[in-house]
Amino acid sequence: MERRFKLLTVNQLIEKFDFEVLAGHVGLDKEITEYSLKRPSAELAGYLEHLTPQRIQVYGRTELGLLQQFDDTVRRSKLALVMIKEVPCVIVTRGLTIPLEFIELASERKIPLLTTHRSTTQLFYLLIRYLINQLAPSRVVNGVLVDVYGVGVLITGESGIGKSEAALELIKSGHLFVAGDVVKVRRVDEERLLGTAPNRMQHLLEVRGLGVLDATTLFGAGSVRDEKVIDFIVHLEEW
Repeated sequence: MERRFKLLTVNQLIEKFDFEVLAGHVGLDKEITEYSLKRPSAELAGYLEHLTPQRIQVYGRTELGLLQQFDDTVRRSKLALVMIKEVPCVIVTRGLTIPLEFIELASERKIPLLTTHRSTTQLFYLLIRYLINQLAPSRVVNGVLVDVYGVGVLITGESGIGKSEAALELIKSGHLFVAGDVVKVRRVDEERLLGTAPNRMQHLLEVRGLGVLDATTLFGAGSVRDEKVIDFIVHLEEW
């Protein structure tokens, strides 16, 4: 299967974390491609060689405190150097008061300016985890993923070989179902592959002769997991 990358937009980020949009509404469809975040303190102080505009910029007390030391004209010129078109969005934490020049530049340059009451530390923790998960390279694999005694087991093999039947027997024995027929595998870091079911197929398992079964309906909500790290692969072949 071909490797692919999931498209993630600023608008999706807003829906996920309930950010308030203060300016730059026309840029909400901008794509986010980097999972790392950037606090531009050094850049505001003039060290522009460290600027990484493809990253989401986060302004907390340190950055806004630095800006408040400048008069209006200097503040605008400092912001103009870091608020360039490649920036996907800017997030201000703790609900801090935002200078007017900031809002004006975001509107002029079509950069979404978002605010949250979360602390900068909390935002980094939540957002980086989410972005790593969403932006991880992924591919779709034909198979069934089950949690067997805490071990993520991916069962693969040719169509009709018995993957779903094997998974059904494991679920009946008390093991947990994750994904069936189609498994979306994401590489979340150098050592982990995370398996999930596509949204439209979540908790569904197609068994030859029985049709499409809903594992939660048959075995209860405690019989399924939404995702699982893949630890082991079992490939079935004809005898």
